[in-house]
Amino acid sequence: MGMAAGALALGSVSDVLNAAEKKAAPKGEKVKVAIIGIGNRGEQLVDDFQRTGMVEVVALCDVDMQGKHTQKVQGLFPNAKRFTDFRELFEKYSTQFDAVVAATPDHIHFPIAMMALEYGKHIYLEKPMCRTFHEAELMMDSARRHPQVVTQVGNQGHSEGNYFQFKAWKEAGIIRDVTAVTAHMNNSRRWHKFDAGMSRPPKADTLPAGMDWDVWLGACPWHDYSDKYHYGDWRCWYDFGMGALGDWGAHILDTVHEFLDLGLPYEVTMKYCNGHNDYFYPYSSTILFRFGARQGMPPCDITWYDGVDNLPPLPANYGQSAYNPNIPSTNQGSTPVAELNPGKIIYGGDLTFKGGSHGSTLEILPSARAEAVKAHLPEVPQSPSNHYENFLLACQGREKARSPFEINGVLSQVFCLGVIAQRLNTQLFFDPRTKQFTNNAFANALLSGMPPRKGWEEFYRK
Repeated sequence: MGMAAGALALGSVSDVLNAAEKKAAPKGEKVKVAIIGIGNRGEQLVDDFQRTGMVEVVALCDVDMQGKHTQKVQGLFPNAKRFTDFRELFEKYSTQFDAVVAATPDHIHFPIAMMALEYGKHIYLEKPMCRTFHEAELMMDSARRHPQVVTQVGNQGHSEGNYFQFKAWKEAGIIRDVTAVTAHMNNSRRWHKFDAGMSRPPKADTLPAGMDWDVWLGACPWHDYSDKYHYGDWRCWYDFGMGALGDWGAHILDTVHEFLDLGLPYEVTMKYCNGHNDYFYPYSSTILFRFGARQGMPPCDITWYDGVDNLPPLPANYGQSAYNPNIPSTNQGSTPVAELNPGKIIYGGDLTFKGGSHGSTLEILPSARAEAVKAHLPEVPQSPSNHYENFLLACQGREKARSPFEINGVLSQVFCLGVIAQRLNTQLFFDPRTKQFTNNAFANALLSGMPPRKGWEEFYRK
């Protein structure tokens, strides 16, 4: 099951690329983009990028061009070139665009990103960045070898208030000596109702007319088409998605991980699990991540709680749980307002902080303590650009991307380790230096996952 580490090498790419393709888009000129995955979240991204006034959409790619969910975007761009296979998009049309925007199921993020990097195309990639620890290694390595390519992962809060506040408060010493973080996602969005006692994969359903299921599967082992995989439910299955942790962790723990320089944990332990099985994510889970001391900061434990029946303990004087109305909706509906909305609690040496998800800013607990330190809080700069503008300005050489692969990749690996603990429902010890588990050989095999399906091996070999 283990795959040797390596980087993608496509022999024909060098014949396609030239110096002009590798240059940043000139200042003031619109960035020519190809959209991969144009329904549901992809449709929202099209709206977000169109709102910047900085893009020209020249190509559309989706495995289900006849699906109802892809018709709106196709109607917006009648002259855009159409593809159902992203590999053909790169191989046949790469000279016509500067960047790609990808909003696809998690399991296909990796090959899309690797092709974009090798073809010298900037890429905005929805989170989570990838599905396995090994894929993240390859993506970060390729990004380092292609420094002219701008990469941005779609945790949009990284360009909003929490990003700049956390950075300023950390640098000013307001956030310091953090020893514990509670992260939680406990409302009903993303939770399925499949039977945890199932003993085989779902039965085959009729494939929608015109859908390219082979491309949808990508490098994954063959699965017969099922309605239980498509239109968002893919996120629930180990073979295709990263569950609630990969989906929401990127919006809740991104600033904690980056600005506390957490890196990789030395222990990942499943503390609670409801509905463990071999096929899909549990109904609820509690996962402990333990990080060592680094750069003068103490060891830090992060405890993740998910599931509607698995609320975390809250500190005294927690108050009301704020709801962030800016969280995007999906085909599964908006995030419902709950008793406890997605967020985090950060326990520092002197202060405790309460925060939400995405760009929600932090509060100091209790309110009396917040008033006492108010005069010492540093000024927090306003964001010069939202996440989409930041990506496009980086493509033009005018800003630096805030969530590139080299930053988001390690966070994604943390989530991959958490998923392995969920899947095995056990305690795991991990060596961040060797990047191997020290107490479980099967867990080490899961760092790479199943070998790629025939025809997709090139993305995983030197």
